[in-house]
Amino acid sequence: MFVDEAQIKVRAGKGGNGCVAFRREKFVPKGGPSGGDGGDGGSVVLESTSRMNTLTHFRFQPEQSAENGRQGEGSKCTGRTGKDLVLQVPAGTLVHDAESNELLHDFDAAGQRFVVARGGHGGRGNVHFKSSTNRAPRYAEDGTEGQALTLRLRLKLLADVGLVGFPNAGKSTLISKVSAARPKIADYPFTTLQPNLGVVSMGEFDSFVMADIPGLIKGAHEGHGLGDRFLRHIERTKILLHLVDLSDASGRDCVQDYEVVARELASFSPKLAEKPCIVAGTKLDAMQSPERVQELRDYCESSGLQFQAISSVTGEGIDSLLRIVGGRVRELREAADAAAHAPQQPPAYPPASGAGAAK
Repeated sequence: MFVDEAQIKVRAGKGGNGCVAFRREKFVPKGGPSGGDGGDGGSVVLESTSRMNTLTHFRFQPEQSAENGRQGEGSKCTGRTGKDLVLQVPAGTLVHDAESNELLHDFDAAGQRFVVARGGHGGRGNVHFKSSTNRAPRYAEDGTEGQALTLRLRLKLLADVGLVGFPNAGKSTLISKVSAARPKIADYPFTTLQPNLGVVSMGEFDSFVMADIPGLIKGAHEGHGLGDRFLRHIERTKILLHLVDLSDASGRDCVQDYEVVARELASFSPKLAEKPCIVAGTKLDAMQSPERVQELRDYCESSGLQFQAISSVTGEGIDSLLRIVGGRVRELREAADAAAHAPQQPPAYPPASGAGAAK
């Protein structure tokens, strides 16, 4: 089951209470206070992983609590610290405070850790309260409560390439052809009801991740069809691969199909409209009017878009398309790495003014 939103309650552990105790040993009749401190409560930690792509496990366990700290003991023994509760979330998860809607953390990569609720502190034992005027304190501190929050988790899948297009444009067939993903495939619209991820191999040591989302129709940003619920899953992609049905069975104009989906993407988020886009004309095997291909090719050339006609059934054009997409992904990765390792320029300060300014 694919679940991309969940609300959970997390509670960190309570700190253990301090201990009231006195040292009693043979030949030491007045040993004094010896109560130890309570242990700190465990914290709630979120950790991102690439081995998950759904929040299903939180639907059945909406409340999560870390371990409490142990109470202090005599002989100045400190209580045991409560164990941290580590909750794994898919890479790409956004963590919001459900009450204030504040974004607490964005897991934009795997292997990140974030302490979302800190455990309470253990109370001090009576050994800390002895003094020259109070040699036998009979009180100790209580441990403090751990933080408690209600979190709203929203998943945005991490992928290099996002497939977009009208329903039944061949997105699921393509991803099943080039990867090990096995989405549902049928000859009716809205076959895909949830996003699918597939890893596309580009040689022995190179690959990229492709995401297939349910098809879009005119008015999707207003809730028509399946609406724009799944569009956020391609907001993090590097490239959009726009599939357009070339077959005569669709009964629609190819260029208009592209423009309708492009407008829906722009209406949802201007960032999606600015992403690099590659257009793929699909279903060459079912096409009866060659002019449809040329019309879409001419439109893409005039708009500065790369175009490739393919057939996922016969495999025609698939290798060429993967070379185009893989090369573009590689270029964007290299550019991102270069920007990350570029030397930082010192901030530019305005020239000094006033009496001490250089003339």
